Amino acid sequence: MADEFLPPERVGFIGLGNMGAPMARHLIAAGYQLIVADANVTALERFCGAVQCQRASSLQELGRACQLVITMLPDGAAVRQVVLGARGVASMLSPGSVLLDMSSAEPVGTRELGRQLAAAGIQLVDAPVSGGVKRAVEGKLAIMAGGEPAAITRCRPVLARLGQLFCTGGCGSGHAVKALNNYLSAVALAATAEAMLAGERFGIAPAVMLEVFNHSTGRNTATEQKYPAFVLPRSFDSGFGLALMAKDLRTALALADSVGTPHALLNECVALWSRAQDQLGSGADNTEVARYLENLPGASRE
Repeated sequence: MADEFLPPERVGFIGLGNMGAPMARHLIAAGYQLIVADANVTALERFCGAVQCQRASSLQELGRACQLVITMLPDGAAVRQVVLGARGVASMLSPGSVLLDMSSAEPVGTRELGRQLAAAGIQLVDAPVSGGVKRAVEGKLAIMAGGEPAAITRCRPVLARLGQLFCTGGCGSGHAVKALNNYLSAVALAATAEAMLAGERFGIAPAVMLEVFNHSTGRNTATEQKYPAFVLPRSFDSGFGLALMAKDLRTALALADSVGTPHALLNECVALWSRAQDQLGSGADNTEVARYLENLPGASRE
């Protein structure tokens, strides 16, 4: 068994959405031989028509052909379905293989999945990412990896093509850090939206406020990136769905509940994003939470 997964290693890649497709392209450019799958036939055909890769005829074929399988799916339930479901990937993975789950999933569920795979001699590394579509395209994602150190070491050459690696601890810790990171990101965006609305209603130009905030202690990812790039231009196209952010917030809340830590602000944030999702729909971009706040009673633009 090779110590590291190096080109031209065969790599299975499942999930070719907004994030998965550019990540997979980086691996192909690096010389990896990708065998790909996606439940969305349109996304799969678009990807396979644009790059040199192999389209898996089934998840079992993908598992049989690869020692490393990457999943980039919406949630832990989807991961468990493709891995452990009827005719799933794990049924054909050989002992010593690694499942590299780069989705955002529930940490407790990830630990259980890790135990189930370990019983078959398969190692699980949970390595969710942060940075959005822009950094996925640039290959500059932040990658939070949990799992056995030896398994992470084997995956390092692959992950190096996608961004910067941070080892977070044991199985499930990557998913835990990702959920907590997105909680902080969501708080920053919602707080920035409320501050910007108050300032605008008082007569202060948005550009002036952002300039001040970004040179002061209020600076955050929303003031530096999301507002100037997606909210003020009214494009709301960051590439990360509002529903996915709401899901990650619920994951963070479940984590806090499971370890018994305070979460009063997190409760409020989950409620806010859930209401925004109900009103704007699951297809909304996460930056549209600002639009939701703008349209609340008493917050309309003048």
